[in-house]
Amino acid sequence: MKLSVVIVNYNVKYFLEQCLHAALKAAAKVDTEIIVVDNDSVDGSCQMVEEKFPEVQLISNKENLGFSKANNQAIRIAKGEYVLLLNPDTVVEEDSFLKIVNFMDQTPDAGGLGVKMIDGKGRFLPESKRGLPTPEVAFWKMFGFSKLFPRSKRFSRYHLGYLNNNEIHEVEVLAGAFMLLRRETLDKVGLLDEDYFMYGEDIDLSYRITLGGYKNYYFPETTIIHYKGESTKKGSINYVKVFYNAMIIFAKKHFSKGNARRYAILINLAIYFRALLTLAGQFLRKSFLPALDALIIYIGFSILLPNWEAYKFERGYYPPEYLHVAVPIYILIWISCIWLNGGYRKSIEFGRIFKGLLWGTLSILVFYSLVDESLRYSRALLLLGSAWAFVALPAYRYFLSRFRGSGIELELGKQKRIAVVAAEAESKRIAELIVSSGLKIDTVGYVSPNDSVHRQFYLGHLHQLPEIIRINKIDELIFSSEDIPSREIIRIMLDLNDLNIDYKIAPPSSLSIIGSNSISTAGDLYVVHVNSISKESNRQNKRILDVALSIVLFLMAPILVPFVPEKAGYLRSIVAVFSGRKSWVGYCSGNQSNLPGIKEGILSPASLFSESISDKKKDELNMLYAKNYTLANDLEIVFKAWKNIGKS
Repeated sequence: MKLSVVIVNYNVKYFLEQCLHAALKAAAKVDTEIIVVDNDSVDGSCQMVEEKFPEVQLISNKENLGFSKANNQAIRIAKGEYVLLLNPDTVVEEDSFLKIVNFMDQTPDAGGLGVKMIDGKGRFLPESKRGLPTPEVAFWKMFGFSKLFPRSKRFSRYHLGYLNNNEIHEVEVLAGAFMLLRRETLDKVGLLDEDYFMYGEDIDLSYRITLGGYKNYYFPETTIIHYKGESTKKGSINYVKVFYNAMIIFAKKHFSKGNARRYAILINLAIYFRALLTLAGQFLRKSFLPALDALIIYIGFSILLPNWEAYKFERGYYPPEYLHVAVPIYILIWISCIWLNGGYRKSIEFGRIFKGLLWGTLSILVFYSLVDESLRYSRALLLLGSAWAFVALPAYRYFLSRFRGSGIELELGKQKRIAVVAAEAESKRIAELIVSSGLKIDTVGYVSPNDSVHRQFYLGHLHQLPEIIRINKIDELIFSSEDIPSREIIRIMLDLNDLNIDYKIAPPSSLSIIGSNSISTAGDLYVVHVNSISKESNRQNKRILDVALSIVLFLMAPILVPFVPEKAGYLRSIVAVFSGRKSWVGYCSGNQSNLPGIKEGILSPASLFSESISDKKKDELNMLYAKNYTLANDLEIVFKAWKNIGKS
């Protein structure tokens, strides 16, 4: 066996499916085995591997053992001359395995190898090549100097920014997302250190490889997509703490006591520094719009007040307390109501702002009617200020949204314009999947993966993509991995990098279209499901219905319980659903691996049948329930099968 590919998975089923499709194509050119170690996922990952990839060896853990232990599990049984540690949120080229194995065969001093990685928008990932995080290197990295001086040999040693991204280099540290290891080297220096639960183990092993007399190489002659951070939330304070604590473990193992102590102090300072920056950034982002709203409303009242006084009364008619006390109270009520109505979400909808202002105005008027008459300054001025807020707040948001980098996005009902790059059969399947998803997407047309095809069905072919994107104002390309090699997809992403469009990949026979919009939203899973039950609004409505039905069934218990066979189970079911552990309606006990996860149900679509039904029929019912979900379906099932409550 030449190569053993080890993939550790934790709750990223759809990315794993795409990863395996690409890995199996690459494995066709090298004698390869693929081992997936699942760390107790609850998203149906194991079922998906067993059903769709029977040739893959699956290790299903009953607990999350962490990255190092899970990899070591597979390495111990791997038969390959080389072992590749591969993240599940990656896509390799068809000849990636062949190229890396050939390089290692020709480079006997190479103990480990990493490759060029790009993110989901085709941008180079700097962690493709890294230096050893010595105290000085770590200091420049953690306090931002490496970003200020990305090409400096001194300040950018963490990501080796001064080395050409497209040339082979000897490096100190390999990335754990794609880490090729020589078996002979592992036998000499040992496996991954299991003191690390997650993060740091790649640095530790890379360092031990160099101590063992081998070299680590950065090999950019093959490129992979790495949807960076899909398995973990890398923007969180917890991530910063876990990552930097891993650096402390590394320092204690490999640095002298004095250096390790200084390093630990530096790391702890960095943790608090980064945590402070993160909290400050979150506070500023969340308070920016409310503070600006308050300022604009206050400015409006400051302008309206003297003009209204001059028109209706005389200057100085209203006491200073009106602007200094009453108006800030009004503003606080308006902002609170806008917030309660979702007006400060990332994607702003004018309807939510108007609703918040309307409820705020009504609340102020009610409050106004209840206070002492001496505090009722002017209902007319209040209504004028309210009108100002209705005009000014949406207007300035609109103008801010026109500036790039403002971070303000308006939800104006605009549909994303996409083009599908696929053969005719897959184009139609992907288009049906998009329509069934219920998302606001406009499929502008299709692009032929074959330059020789010029049928009327297509907008054009691959070499015309830049012009197709420009003429048709395409926001996103969806590639069929069935019809287009991963190598070609990656090449296109690199070539079109300047166009600032999104990319998604549709694996064959899959219910998902997968991609990652940007590195700044690392950790966000973008999956288009064919199942409407996966929509956030449907999930929220389903939960509201669960709570409402729980209350109704509880109140009606004295009437209904005498007719229910399992009387104790009836009340237990109400408690389970009301607490959120279960739902009133879930899937049948059939195949659920390709369906979006929902809570276990007290009842199911199968509850409508008095006789037992086959597993195949249950699978069909599950698919129909997920794809065509409505609240009416849940109500019908509960209404017709309420006597079965408590049997589960």
